[in-house]
Amino acid sequence: MKYMEYSSNRDVISLFSGAMGLDIGLSQAGLNVKVGQDFDQACVDTMQANGHNVLSGNIQDIKPQQLLDIAKLSVGEPFLICGGPPCQPFSTAGKRLGINDPRGSLFMDFIRVIDYIRPRFFIMENVKGLMSAPLKHTPIAERVKDDEQHDGKFGTVLDVVLDEFKKLGYSTVYGVLDAVNYGVPQFRERFVLMGSRDHEELYLPMPSHFQMHQNEKLRWTTLFSAISDIENDYGECTSFSKDRMKYLKLVPQGGNWRNLPEEVCKDAMGGAYESGGGKMGFYRRLDYKQPSPTLVTSPVQKASMLCHPTQDRPLSVKEYARIQQFPDEWIFKGTTVVKYRQIGNAVPIGLAKALGQVLISVADKNSIIKTKRVRGTDIHNKIKNAIELGCGYGNK
Repeated sequence: MKYMEYSSNRDVISLFSGAMGLDIGLSQAGLNVKVGQDFDQACVDTMQANGHNVLSGNIQDIKPQQLLDIAKLSVGEPFLICGGPPCQPFSTAGKRLGINDPRGSLFMDFIRVIDYIRPRFFIMENVKGLMSAPLKHTPIAERVKDDEQHDGKFGTVLDVVLDEFKKLGYSTVYGVLDAVNYGVPQFRERFVLMGSRDHEELYLPMPSHFQMHQNEKLRWTTLFSAISDIENDYGECTSFSKDRMKYLKLVPQGGNWRNLPEEVCKDAMGGAYESGGGKMGFYRRLDYKQPSPTLVTSPVQKASMLCHPTQDRPLSVKEYARIQQFPDEWIFKGTTVVKYRQIGNAVPIGLAKALGQVLISVADKNSIIKTKRVRGTDIHNKIKNAIELGCGYGNK
């Protein structure tokens, strides 16, 4: 193997690191994050406040050698490059500009860094909207239309991203994973793409937690288990407007706008009352007995409210961090609004840890128990196939 001398390396370079949710999970799995990078000054301050090396600045202006120099690594030496290029262009909510949005080009900068550094593995995570973001009428479509290798076959941005990694010589596996299946007290679907430089046999992490299980420790983690012990010591918190709080007080635990009295429902909803869609986030009060809904960048937005189950207030910054599984001692810098955004944008640590464990098991070649048994394996294969279908598997 070309980079055999680095086979025992477990060092990581992190891009678009944010509050470092992905990095913490990878560290818990046994990897060593040598340097992080972000453009947002509050995120840079957060990383530095927690004792991490940071390269601050726009990824488009960063030379890959700068990352290697700070990490004290050579080309081909890093075990992993990871990151989530800003996801707003591919969000399923609001306008889907795809890579017409200038932020969309940051995917190509992520690829540029990998091309230069040649890590053994990479992880790229994003919103699930990336899976279906259309390629047509985007700048990248113009760039590839005359390339004979593309032959007009690509319909989505993902098609091009996969092809770019293929041209770099990386084999990939990808899919949509729900963090609740990895012990996170939150329903949160994320697109994950992993690649191997040396064509090692990658796989998406198998779920470790289930909605139904005979072992209590292997069931989905509820909101109660995550935050109930701090409900009276919840710390920094934003607030709902008086008008919204007036209606939220009428909503029971686990309810939303549909639980409002009929005589006030129309006034509470305003113009949204006549609009389509489920509108599940309007006047939503959470349920201690369930995992949390997906954390958004603010708990007080009208269409995605995150009201505490038993108290008349939004989830606090500390509760946000608990749900994303940050250590209690983790320091977040910036205003209250900025802290919510940092935490809401983070990768849940339980999911990140599972991703790191996959790569370590692949590197150590111990992820599969090989047996000679033939009888009875059908049921095992059916279970494995069902799990893989649930993960939305893809391989290239």
